[in-house]
Amino acid sequence: MAVTRAQQPVVTTAVPLPVRSRLAHPALLLTGILLVALNMRACLAAVSPMVGEIQRSFGLSATASGLITTVPVLFQGVGAPLTPRLTRRFGTERVVLGAVLVLGAGVLLRVLPSVAALYAGCVVIGVAIAVLNVSMPGLVKREFPDRAAAMTGVYSTTMLVGATMAAGLSVPLEHALGGGWEASLGAWSLLALVAAVAWLPQVLRARAARAARDGAGAVGAVGAVGVTNPPVAPVRPIQGIWRSPLAWQISLFMGISSLLVYTLVAWMPTILADHGMDRGEAGLVFAFSNLVQVAGAFLVPLFAGRMTNQRALAVAMALLNAVGIAVLLIAPVPGAWVAAVILGVAQGGSLGLGLAFIVLRTDSAAGAAQLGGMSQAVGYLVAAAGPVGAGALRQATGGWTTVLALMLVLTGVVAVAGWGAGRDRTL
Repeated sequence: MAVTRAQQPVVTTAVPLPVRSRLAHPALLLTGILLVALNMRACLAAVSPMVGEIQRSFGLSATASGLITTVPVLFQGVGAPLTPRLTRRFGTERVVLGAVLVLGAGVLLRVLPSVAALYAGCVVIGVAIAVLNVSMPGLVKREFPDRAAAMTGVYSTTMLVGATMAAGLSVPLEHALGGGWEASLGAWSLLALVAAVAWLPQVLRARAARAARDGAGAVGAVGAVGVTNPPVAPVRPIQGIWRSPLAWQISLFMGISSLLVYTLVAWMPTILADHGMDRGEAGLVFAFSNLVQVAGAFLVPLFAGRMTNQRALAVAMALLNAVGIAVLLIAPVPGAWVAAVILGVAQGGSLGLGLAFIVLRTDSAAGAAQLGGMSQAVGYLVAAAGPVGAGALRQATGGWTTVLALMLVLTGVVAVAGWGAGRDRTL
């Protein structure tokens, strides 16, 4: 049931103070978060410039090649609901460390000389990213309770920086390493290893905190005067989250916004080229749009954190998406650069706002992880249908008009969902 902040009951419990190890300085925490975030999109973006070479290397069909980018998105949706259970059992710090290491292993598995290994690596990468997608909002909520929205903007921006960097460096890495697409894509496992090393102090901090709590419980269970200390109340999961209208509004906002993003990631250069634009220029337009996303992902969560409700901001993102898609529909080549700017702000801002909703609409790290699991499960399962559905619809109709018109209609659904998700309520 959603309640206003003013209506929420005040509950006080005896909570032990967190104990930081010497290694877990706040600067190290921020460094660890940023390095983990760099990995969360880099290995996906790095493969896009290499799809043609992978296709020729294994003799894949166009449909099979498309699955290289679709499978990780699909398994982000499949893996997301499992993460809250993992974090409750093992702790967020250890789960994040394990996910980063698994991500690095998936990157290496993907470059082995086997089609089965290629797709198995895509599955592993998707599940690892799903765990990180769900874990990080809860961790930010816990570590930065008063600046959760701002920190969400920082790490969502870092994700997009990682994606832009990977897309731009894949071909130069191939030439520099001289090992073909395998060496270029495999090199990104080193970034995962660096992130794991940087994250290790947080695991040590969590272990020290658990030891301190266990020691305090053993010594203080019965005090010197024989008074039993009250137990610390466990953080309970949100009840009935899958029946909550607010949770579904957030999930639909994220899901359809992501569908629009992934559809244009897959087809925007092709849309422009099919309307007569030079393929090189179409690639530059697409790269510029990705670069603009960084600004949207950073600024929109900052604004969201300063607002009592985010309804207007959510509707504004939907309207910007609509305007950008309308430009592609009406004047794709003359308006390409204008559309790139508008869509960049809208897509980056929608990503940042969707992640901000997770921390703003919950009152605890556990609640944020649970809502993140639901919203990202729904979101990525919906998003995975976008590129494939758009391709099929284009093949059936012989053009992009119907595809873009349908996307335009979906921006209206995003606006309605965002209007509900932006209310000043918590789960």
